[in-house]
Amino acid sequence: MSLLARIQSPADVRALPLSDLPALAEEIRQRIIGVVSNGGGHLTSNLGVTELTIALHRVFDFASDRLLFDVGHQCYPHKLLTGRADRFETIRKAGGLSGFPSTAESEYDLFNVGHAGTAIATAVGLARGDAMQERDTRVVALVGDASIVNGVAFEGLNQAGTLKRQMLVILNDNSWGIAPTQGGFAEHLARFRSSRTYEEIKERAKTLLPSIPVVGKALFDAIDHLKEGIKATMSPNQIFEQMGFQYIGPVDGHDVNHLIELLELIKDVNHPVLLHVHTVKGRGCEWAAADPGRFHSPGGIEIEAGKVTVKSGAGKSWTSAFADALCELAREDERVVALTAAMPDGTGLNRFQKEFPDRYLDCGIAESCTVDIAAGLARSGMRPVVAIYSTFLQRAFDQVFQEVALQNLPVVFCLDRAGLVGGDGAVHHGFLDIAYLRGLPGMVLMAPADEPELAAALRFAISQPTACAIRYPREKVPVEPLPDCPPFELGCARTVRSGADATILAYGVMTAPALDAAELLAAEGLDVAVVNARFAKPLDRRMVRDALADGRPTLTVEDHALQGGFGSAVLEAAQEMGLACTNLARSGMPDRFIEHGSRGGQLAEVGLDAAGIAAALQALIERSDRAGTSRKRRGASAQPAAGNDTVLTRS
Repeated sequence: MSLLARIQSPADVRALPLSDLPALAEEIRQRIIGVVSNGGGHLTSNLGVTELTIALHRVFDFASDRLLFDVGHQCYPHKLLTGRADRFETIRKAGGLSGFPSTAESEYDLFNVGHAGTAIATAVGLARGDAMQERDTRVVALVGDASIVNGVAFEGLNQAGTLKRQMLVILNDNSWGIAPTQGGFAEHLARFRSSRTYEEIKERAKTLLPSIPVVGKALFDAIDHLKEGIKATMSPNQIFEQMGFQYIGPVDGHDVNHLIELLELIKDVNHPVLLHVHTVKGRGCEWAAADPGRFHSPGGIEIEAGKVTVKSGAGKSWTSAFADALCELAREDERVVALTAAMPDGTGLNRFQKEFPDRYLDCGIAESCTVDIAAGLARSGMRPVVAIYSTFLQRAFDQVFQEVALQNLPVVFCLDRAGLVGGDGAVHHGFLDIAYLRGLPGMVLMAPADEPELAAALRFAISQPTACAIRYPREKVPVEPLPDCPPFELGCARTVRSGADATILAYGVMTAPALDAAELLAAEGLDVAVVNARFAKPLDRRMVRDALADGRPTLTVEDHALQGGFGSAVLEAAQEMGLACTNLARSGMPDRFIEHGSRGGQLAEVGLDAAGIAAALQALIERSDRAGTSRKRRGASAQPAAGNDTVLTRS
């Protein structure tokens, strides 16, 4: 029986001989590589924390002690060691394990966490709460993938430094975030890694450990000696010491036995300690370690004749389409500058970086800072394009408000991963961006239906004197784009299919399934119009009036929460214009968190695929007919018109 097969809980890790732990680490790595290769997931980060995770479960008992992850995607070894190995192949699949810590799965997962920068502050809260309730617990925050540079992480460090009890922060420093770590703090850590500190600590620890009890004054004296020893090779103004932490490191994050020694030494220290661990992202897998960014979160991996490729599926992604369109604009306009928050690959800006390195900035995992820098660039006369996942821009809402919208600055926000995202699940769905941006005065909100419209929307946004946001999903662009693509005009929709019986008002990527739904309903004898709204703000009021004025059943469709979204904007406009909304219904994401699975499966689950849209509209039509509130279908001459008077029929 393999070592991993014998691990049903962390108690089994503690029961293994120390000599077996390196072999256990190798088995965990091979299991992760196999599962991610088949079904996708986060690879390189988890390969890097394998020994560290084993050491943590060897020394602490997290059934009672506290372990918090920052970032959450580095939890795969943890899942394998906490009774979930037999279900590991289901990770990120519908009904299977989450790719992030999940409170529904295990007592060892304390938060459902996917964003960065949160663990230290929540650990402070746990530490204080346990102390108030006189619980004897140890608290550990494992901080990885450069999330330490996040502003909230530093705020957490500041609060942690005031604690008068145990708290351990482990800085998993792998020189990478999702992209190479950015900023002055990264250079600070690099200087630590290049010093001889680790070797000096290791030799000192070997000398001291035999004579140090687990608790008591001798332990504190020993820690003080260790501190003085490592200070000799560091700047006297070492940042963590100044914030109230006992700093130890950097240490080798792949020497599992030495990690256990150090954790045993410091686990009961009665004040905050920061252990700086140096790991290699992709450790134990040559091709992953050689290109950790590419293999950070692949959709799957194929290995043939020694060649390793990332599975991407057929077709072009929205991310790639965005990159093409932005590079084209940058060639035409030297004012265009692109910014990302540690996601150059995920947002497509790695391509922009190669062509325009002097007009590209990666600010690290610091979305708030990224938005403020963009505001400064806009004030200087540049045209900044900020590419951030929809759910991550939530972290910078105050900056979007204060430094961009309030100043009426022309910053363009390109929101990748808008809507349902598939395997990453609830922590990454982008279902609030319309709601949280729509209330900002002057903000323009757009959603293209296909690749030509994405390029047109971006070109329009660059020309505007105010802030704009463009949303698009983690998906392939439609294989068959709409018949043509007129330029975007502020607040103007376009009708892409005429019909006398009912109307679908579709926002962005929902246009394609809405057209397919209209085809399904045509087979039932229903003549359905489809309008590509293009804008959620300013909304095309003529679109709303033409759809509702004569009582025609009308369905709004959006890949967004119903609360505060595109459909809400249509309802508000109808009320303002005095239009009856009896025959108006909305389709969107329900008021619950949608679990992980395929994006297609998620859309079907919430009724946003063609079949679901067709069913919702047919139910509305039947309800209207029973109530006698709809106009007589067929034979009426009025047709829904686009705001620019253009009526198109999809061939």
